[in-house]
Amino acid sequence: MSDKQDPTPVKALHPVYTVTNIQNKICTLDGTKVSYSSWVRLFKLHAKGYKVLAHIDGSDPPSKTDPTYEIWSEIDAIVLQWIYGTISDDLLARVLEPDSTAYEAWFKIQNIFLNNKGSRAAALEHEFTNLTLRAMSSLEAYCQRLKDLASQLNDVDCPVNEKRLVLQLVRGLPLEFDTAGAYINQTLPPWDTACSMIQLEIQRQRARDSHSSTEFVATVEHDPPANSNFRRGESGNKGRPHQQRNTNRRAPAFASPSRPNYPSSGRQPQTQLNKRQGFVSNQTRPTWAGYPPSYWTQPY
Repeated sequence: MSDKQDPTPVKALHPVYTVTNIQNKICTLDGTKVSYSSWVRLFKLHAKGYKVLAHIDGSDPPSKTDPTYEIWSEIDAIVLQWIYGTISDDLLARVLEPDSTAYEAWFKIQNIFLNNKGSRAAALEHEFTNLTLRAMSSLEAYCQRLKDLASQLNDVDCPVNEKRLVLQLVRGLPLEFDTAGAYINQTLPPWDTACSMIQLEIQRQRARDSHSSTEFVATVEHDPPANSNFRRGESGNKGRPHQQRNTNRRAPAFASPSRPNYPSSGRQPQTQLNKRQGFVSNQTRPTWAGYPPSYWTQPY
């Protein structure tokens, strides 16, 4: 018994049906983080790869009486889902309409970003010429923002060539990049090379600052503070604590007339004994240094 072959040919599945999550392939268009020109390039790249570029380039669709119209309509609805799924919520509210085709939605987004070219060009030019590295979170963000602004200026018929882009990159750098910036201005390397040179300069400055901090910590750890009790440079006493001099001096003999200074032994001075016995000696005693004791000169 021979097997009968099915005369109906099997149609190949269109590649567009294999796409499950377009958001993982095309970044969301918001006009700030992702520019319109970048979104268009990504979207057209995938549309060409999945053979649906005719749905957004203005090609005429088949007539409704054409047998292929139903298949075309299904594929067009999938492409429209791609557009709606890769734009921000604000843009979605402006382009979402019933019974819209993929090309109609595509054309509306184009008008939103490319209409009023004069005013848009002035705003973009102002941001482009005043952007600085200090205003951005990192060098990568600074370079990417400059590149996005240049792309948006190209979209509104204000092209920015690579040399001007490199010059603007240097113009927005702070003072500590003057040396590297002067070299870039003189040589005008390609954009990627200029960004790499600035990145290397940042790494060099960080390494220098880290080395300086390490040396400062080591100096503080080895040198004693200025108010320490160590006296350096004295012979025979290096590294030994310096004894503080006793600044307390003995009060003068006549500092307190009302209260005589008695010796530490508790004995009364001879003049007090003579006074009790009824006479006082008028003999003048010697007054050289150390003699007589201070209590002999105390008033009666």
